[in-house]
Amino acid sequence: MFALLNPQGLDAPLAWSGGVQRSGREFLSDVQTFARSLPAHGVPINLCVDRYAFAVAWVAAMARGQTSLMPPNPLLATLRQLQQTHPDSYLVEDARGLAGLGLESLGLPLRTVRLDPSLSLESEPAIRIEPELQAVCLLTSGSTDTPQPHLRTWRMLVECMQAGAHAIAAELGWPSLSGLHLLATVPPQHSYGLESSVMLAFGAGAVLHSARPFFPAEIKDSLEALPRPRALVTTPLHLKNLLQSGLSLPPVDLVLCATAPLSLTLAAQAENLMGPLIEIYGCTEAGQIATRRTVACERWRTMGSLKLSREVSDEGDVFFVQGGYLQAAQPLADTLQLVSEREFYLGGRANDLINVAGKRNSLSHLNMQLNRMEGVEDGCFWLPDARPDDVVRPVAFVVAPTLTAEQVIAGLRQRVEAVFVPRRVIHVEALPREATGKLTSRALRDFALQHLNLKTAAP
Repeated sequence: MFALLNPQGLDAPLAWSGGVQRSGREFLSDVQTFARSLPAHGVPINLCVDRYAFAVAWVAAMARGQTSLMPPNPLLATLRQLQQTHPDSYLVEDARGLAGLGLESLGLPLRTVRLDPSLSLESEPAIRIEPELQAVCLLTSGSTDTPQPHLRTWRMLVECMQAGAHAIAAELGWPSLSGLHLLATVPPQHSYGLESSVMLAFGAGAVLHSARPFFPAEIKDSLEALPRPRALVTTPLHLKNLLQSGLSLPPVDLVLCATAPLSLTLAAQAENLMGPLIEIYGCTEAGQIATRRTVACERWRTMGSLKLSREVSDEGDVFFVQGGYLQAAQPLADTLQLVSEREFYLGGRANDLINVAGKRNSLSHLNMQLNRMEGVEDGCFWLPDARPDDVVRPVAFVVAPTLTAEQVIAGLRQRVEAVFVPRRVIHVEALPREATGKLTSRALRDFALQHLNLKTAAP
């Protein structure tokens, strides 16, 4: 069995919650208190927004031998789907509550994490978890399809965390991540959020922050309130908004970024204004896989003993990752340019190629070119359904209040082939992104059809 926390470090800080530090011993006491309120059997759906409450609820469920479901969002449609596949499920929320979402219509039992610092500590708060316990069921974001479940054992999570902590520390030339205070803009229910804002606190000596700030001013204030060394765990979308806010940002000792590749320009800006930046490449199916110090090298290197391979077929190459904490080779949804079995350059998504007038391109590549443009705060391409005897042209949706449609088109003409330059550029206030910054194909399609019905005039 694996100890949840190092028994010798139980009195060291583990988290910032409510503006005060909580030690590992206090955390385990909170876990044992909450675990007593849980049903003996069932499948918890962890909806906690507060990261500390999330961690308490998750570990309490593991202490009961239960596998927590981590939905990509708290929408009723998502939860109803989980309810159908797991009829014995129950909801877990924190004291903030989720009022207004209509969760009561599900008719599921509800448990609320309510922390009371005045309660006396358990005399023996040690908790040990079976290595092969199915600790969590993560769901993909559904970027290109219906969200799919992926189970992780406690052993896999621990070994993944250990490989990640070693790789990050090595990139920075640090002996370890001990004492690093983590502020994250990503939800803990996401694979990246779980690994980089919770597991690093459990096993690498880092200290998690309970908040999940969203707006640039909130991120700035939260960082300033943390002692150093401190790190920001974020996404390209959140980082771009922060850097373009014009705020005077406090220095950090590490910026971790994942969910989509960063441009060299944005990475360099982050390093100049904040501190060293490391990107993580991974996926829900396999966890974190590789890192790179973006300003130093475009090439990625796998963590730990993970290795990459390629399988050639008539339908296209498929890339696999294997070894380390993975029990079997896992296919990847991205195209890679392998330098060796441990080093690679990242291409686009294997399933996001589009064909316009006989030419092929990757939507992820087109989106990257769009978002690199000065004045574009956010944007994406969308390809309408094909029509008989007609060439379908992509449409661009942009959050770019200082640019006209003509200026966006002119900028794209300098970056992409003519057939991929959109005939229509539609200005919107925001794209329907998930909390991690991802944009699912279904959400984008619904969003696009709604706006195209309202705005059909070409610029």
